[in-house]
Parts: sequence; structure tokens; C-alpha cells
Amino acid sequence: MQQLLQLYRQYTGHDPSSVTPMAGAGSNRQYFRFLSPDNTTLVGVIGTSRDENNAFVYLSRHFRKRQLPVPEIYAVSNDLMRYLQEDLGTVSLFDALKGGREAGGRYNLHEQQLLINTIRQLPNFQIRGARGLDWSNCYPQPEFNEENVLFDLNYFKYCFLKPTDLDFHELKLEANFRLMAKDLVAETTDCFMYRDFQARNVMLDAEGKPAFIDFQGGRKGPFYYDLASFLWQASARYPDKLRRRLIYEYYYSLKNYIEVPTKRHFIRRMALFVLFRTLQVLGAYGFRGYFERKQHFIDSIPPAISNLRQLLDSEDYHYPYLIDVLDRLTGLPQFAEVDSVPKERADGYRVADFNVYKAHQNDGPATFSKYDGKGPLVVRVFSFSYRKGIPEDESGNGGGYVFDCRSTHNPGRYEPYKKLTGLDEPVIRFLEDDGEILTFLDHVYALADAHVARYIQRGFTSLMFSFGCTGGQHRSVYSAQHLAEHIHKKFNIEVRVVHREQNISQVMLAPQVGL
Repeated sequence: MQQLLQLYRQYTGHDPSSVTPMAGAGSNRQYFRFLSPDNTTLVGVIGTSRDENNAFVYLSRHFRKRQLPVPEIYAVSNDLMRYLQEDLGTVSLFDALKGGREAGGRYNLHEQQLLINTIRQLPNFQIRGARGLDWSNCYPQPEFNEENVLFDLNYFKYCFLKPTDLDFHELKLEANFRLMAKDLVAETTDCFMYRDFQARNVMLDAEGKPAFIDFQGGRKGPFYYDLASFLWQASARYPDKLRRRLIYEYYYSLKNYIEVPTKRHFIRRMALFVLFRTLQVLGAYGFRGYFERKQHFIDSIPPAISNLRQLLDSEDYHYPYLIDVLDRLTGLPQFAEVDSVPKERADGYRVADFNVYKAHQNDGPATFSKYDGKGPLVVRVFSFSYRKGIPEDESGNGGGYVFDCRSTHNPGRYEPYKKLTGLDEPVIRFLEDDGEILTFLDHVYALADAHVARYIQRGFTSLMFSFGCTGGQHRSVYSAQHLAEHIHKKFNIEVRVVHREQNISQVMLAPQVGL
């Protein structure tokens, strides 16, 4: 510490007013925030590896030349064991997403926009950051290769798979590991693979713009890896719809820098890296949890297994023995109850090709409405103020459901929320912390799910839900938005939501094949 203080004095010419230890990351590096007499701050770092420090310093200076948002390096000790860097503040993307994460993956519009802003910047960092980069400075090696892959797959085997006592044939599994390793490195590109791209390593300024830290483990490698690492982080619980949106944003941002593969090819390659990254993460969780007995990592295993189970259900991989092992792994009793997220059919719901109204043999054939079999169903969801009347049904079908939200706790009665709406984070937190609106919506979901499923079966084209409250600003807006997102996610159909009194509308399209 005295040597770090000396470096600070040499750089600034004075002693700091205060030195505050900062929370450590996954490595053994130590971080300190130095406050100067004029109330400016910078960060001092004590590293444990000269090569690792050299990688960070070199990469940071290189990225700054490429005008990328990374911390500036102010001073480095002669032995490369200490350095001073720009202070990017105290708010990480991980911190900013806390509300949505704790809500089980229900990210509000502000949180979603932060994710979009970050994912749009990733190709810029990966592609422009690679230009002119001397890969020999990367630590611990310059390029992603088969050796990397096999090391991580065997890490999964020894640190996670074996402790479960699942029976498997090691030679058959090793053969599939080698095939997977060849596939993962089959495509080469001049790209900087961040390797540890996660929300904790993204800092936000006052305007919510992202900057990047802890990239010292990066190397030359495929751009799919970082996207998979970020979007399939187990604890984040990103909903499938949000993941699709972020993949879309990344794909079209990547087009600004290189010639991109077709969407079909991109999605297929992406799925391979998601599987690899999931196994890699489970290996780390197994070592930190099963062997080092760190509770955080033990708690992270169930959502990671849930990710793996959903991946195996939705993708087709040509590693038959590996997939057999993973199917048996996710079916083990200790993992049986971890998947609480309803699975979506890959092709969504379809109009039934059978008679869903089977009559008794003595009743004769059933008659059907003239609207049967027209499909596809489009659901419209409104929020409104009772003072201005219930929304009209323009479809001609007669109105649908109207729910009165006025029995729930009203945030509009309190000054901090009067100018906000049910789409704003403070209002969302108020309603969810109070809990009345969640119980209310549980009953609405049960009724709506049964009705939507039957309308899809019959091939009906229109269904309407409306939520009213006093001003059409808080409770009704929250309820309408959440029902719309719930129906869109569960049934893969088009949903149109209109917040009438706020003059806000949104169309949630039925997902297409691919992105």
C-alpha cells in the first residue's frame, strides 16, 4: 500500500485527502479510491500478476486510442505491480439492473434501454478494438483455440459433472468434447473477445452511457462468445423476449463494422456458444460451490441448470452422447424443481387440427361460430381512466374483459409519484413492494390464459382486455403492460397495448423464425 501511495504522490504532487478500499472483483487485485484535496478522485490498483497488469494497461491505452469508453491509465509503477486509473464512478450496469433481477427478470423500460445501449456498443468494442492490436500482450494467451475449449469442458466434467455421481462413459464424452471444440474454433475473425463481458464489468455515467472495465483476460476470438456470456448469465434471468430483442440489436449493430453472416447461420452458431458458455459456467459454479463451499455459487446452480434445460429443449446439437449426458444431468432429482419458467413451444400455438368440442355420441355434431378458424389471434390491451369512459371495441366483437384496478394501493396519492406512470421504475417498485397489484394480476392471468388458449384453438382473431383506475396513469398502466407482456411471452401471438390517457401505444409482434 505504501508503494501505491508513493505512486499517487509522484503523479499528483500531493497526499490524498482519503483512501477508501473498494469492493473486490473475482480476482485478487485490490482497488482503492483516492480523494484529492480538490474533491476529484482516481482509482489505485495493486495487482498480483505482472503479466495480467501489463495486459490491462496495454489494452486500456490501445482502446483509448481507438476512442473506446475505457478508463484512462494515469501512472504505472516500474515493476508493473501497481497503477492509477480513471475513476468511472460507483454505478455498474449490474447495480442498475437490480430491480429487474430481483423481480425475477421483469425488467422495466429504463432497465431494458440500458441493456440495449450496452449491447449496441459491444460490436464497436470487439471489432474496432481489435484493429492494430498487438495480440502478444494478451493474458494468459493471445487467441481462443481448441486447447481453451477442452480445458473448460474438462473443468465442467471434473468440477461439476463428476460430483453429481451421474454415470457416464469418459471416452465417449471426450470424443464429443473434441468435436465440439473443433466446431467452436471453425470460424476465425479479427475480433477482440472480451471473455468476461458481464453486467458487473460495465460502468454507467450520469446519462446511463456504458464504459468497460476488467477486459485484461481478453484475446483474439469469435464475437459470439461475449454475446452468449452476457445474455445467458444465469442470475440475470433475462426473459426470452428480451434476449431476442438484444440479439437483434447486436446483430444489426455488428453490421456497421463487418460483413455479417446470415441470420440463420448467426443463430445456429450462437446456440453452440451458448451451450459451451453454459457448461463453462457450471464448471466454475461447481468448483466455487461444491469444493470451496461458497453459497453464492451454490445458489447460482439452479438458474444455470434451468438455462441448460431450456437450451436442450429448444436446440438440436449433433453431439449425441454429450446431449444424452446433459439430458440425464438436468433430470437428476436435485435439479428437478429449479425450472419455474414456463417453456414456450418453438413454433408457438397453432389453430387446433382437431375438434376441440367433442360432443357426446347421442348429441349429434356441434355447430360453430362464423368466426371459427379465421385466426391468427390478435390481443388488444388498454389502460384507461374511468373518468373518461371505458375504451370502445372497434373489432365489433363486443368489448372483452374490463378490470377495475381501484381496489389496489394507489401510488398517485403520494407526491413523489404524481408525475410518473406505471411504466416508470419508482412506481413499479412501489406497486410490487406493496404486493396488492401482484395478487390482483395473478387472478387476471389465470382468467386471461384460459380465454386466450381457447380463442387460439378456435381460430378467433380478436380479444380485448382493459384496465381502469382513477386517472389511467399508475395502476391501470402497470397492469395493462404486464398482462400484454405475459400473453405475448406465453402464447407467441401479436399483442397491441394502448395506454390511452398517456398517449402511448406499442405493438408486440408474433415472433418470426430466426431473430
